[in-house]
Amino acid sequence: MEPKKNTKANVGRNSSLYFAIGLALMLFLTNYAINYKTYDKSDIDIGQLNLDEELEEEIPITEQIQTPPPPPPPPAAPEVIEIVEDEVEVEETVIESTEVDQETEIVEVEEVEVEEVEEDIDVPFSVIENVPIFPGCESGNNAAKRDCMSKKISQFVNKKFNTDLAGDLGLTGRQRINVIFKIDKTGSVVGIRARAPHPGLEKEAKRVIGLLPKMKPGKQRGKPVNVPYSLPIIFQVQD
Repeated sequence: MEPKKNTKANVGRNSSLYFAIGLALMLFLTNYAINYKTYDKSDIDIGQLNLDEELEEEIPITEQIQTPPPPPPPPAAPEVIEIVEDEVEVEETVIESTEVDQETEIVEVEEVEVEEVEEDIDVPFSVIENVPIFPGCESGNNAAKRDCMSKKISQFVNKKFNTDLAGDLGLTGRQRINVIFKIDKTGSVVGIRARAPHPGLEKEAKRVIGLLPKMKPGKQRGKPVNVPYSLPIIFQVQD
């Protein structure tokens, strides 16, 4: 027995396809409705720009100050010639000629004596021809006199120097004093200079060197000269 209904006329056979299409359409419409926005026209009105108006710059009005013209120069005074009687006698200066003729007497000039001026020459102690002679160092050659003088000066300073002064000044350890002086052309000690860690030591060194006895001056080429001399003074302060 054949069925009476046509298989092609079955409506339910494509129902799943239609359901899917409907569901997609509804999702699209829902998304569009959610994201749809409206704006108030009054909020986005930016106005209208009128380009026909030109900016007019205000130019300040300045007043030009007119300086008055300079006054005309005063009229020149007429030259007045005053006649003065010449009553004052004027002495005329006579300029004598310095030219010499054959009749001029020539005066003979005597010989002019040139006075020699002695210069203060400093000759170092190490190279002087004749060293200064300390009292008691008269014998021996130049080298022996030099060694004797250095030894005598060192002994004199060690004897006269107040070594307790460094302790009184609060100094400790090894102390060094550099002393420089000159033995002038007369054998006297001059130009004493000292350099030490404390002004009190410098003062004491100058005092002791000033007590040195007068010596026989040093000579260079047979003439007395100034001889610089340097002396280091070193001592240890006992703690």
